[in-house]
Amino acid sequence: MPSSWEALRVGGKEMKVYSSMPAGSGPFPAVVVIHSAGGVGQFIEDFNDRLADEGYVAVAPDLLHRVTDDMIADGSRRSAHTSDPQVILDVNTTVEFLRNHAAVDPGRLGITGFCFGGRVCWLMAAESSHFRVAAPFYGASIMVPRGDTTQSPFDRTPGIDCPLMFHFGELDANPSPDDMVKFDSELNRLGKPHEFFTYDGAGHAFMSHVGASYHQPSAELAWSRSLEFFDTHLKGQVASKPIQA
Repeated sequence: MPSSWEALRVGGKEMKVYSSMPAGSGPFPAVVVIHSAGGVGQFIEDFNDRLADEGYVAVAPDLLHRVTDDMIADGSRRSAHTSDPQVILDVNTTVEFLRNHAAVDPGRLGITGFCFGGRVCWLMAAESSHFRVAAPFYGASIMVPRGDTTQSPFDRTPGIDCPLMFHFGELDANPSPDDMVKFDSELNRLGKPHEFFTYDGAGHAFMSHVGASYHQPSAELAWSRSLEFFDTHLKGQVASKPIQA
């Protein structure tokens, strides 16, 4: 299973992506994997590789590529300097990379993400028509806009056009249990297909096996549920959806 770092051009800048490929020639379904606030690290690389082992092309773009050391000299987090319009551009560029890849079936794309990435997952499910599934893990600050926009991902919920599976930690404060109720109510109001799962004893970042908050039973259950979700919606017959310019 080959994995590598590649570089895409976004608005005249270079954005690195970590790409994991299944064995064989494809065409394969693909999943865009969005990192947490810390960027593409060991957990994301391992998650990508696990997806490739299951027959998915997995690509994780570095959405912090515009953030400089000067920006975080005040002690702020790199993710605090991201902008929703720029993130949308970055993920759309990643999507086009996949849709034009010889090993990818362009009609079978999904997206998942963790914390900051779970927020981006919700955002992109609303902003892109190319995703057939979205699986956010403990998406934080979904009701808060970032950058040069007044719309939060939550405000964009009417645009969601694919089934959504959201994983919550019981002990998490962002998203909190109250947030989960609001998300569920809005998705129900809009008639958007979704499944929500709460994991007992798990806090924020419970999926990351390299972090202090790792909760193994919850992580294993969430992985199996997500894989079944992806398999249901992204595997099967090769989609006939053509590549669009």
